Amino acid sequence: MFGLFKKPTERERLQKEYKKLVEEAHKLSHRDRKAGDAKLAEAEEVAKKIDALAS
Repeated sequence: MFGLFKKPTERERLQKEYKKLVEEAHKLSHRDRKAGDAKLAEAEEVAKKIDALAS
């Protein structure tokens, strides 16, 4: 209840974006492998940002 108006942290926002990109990459890989790989590369960049925040 008290977290209702709380803004998501940078880490939470990046994790949500990472999850979305990985799901998109998986869907794209069934139709267009090259596009799926590109989306996965974007997801890996977001993962690096998450790791940088953890350090």
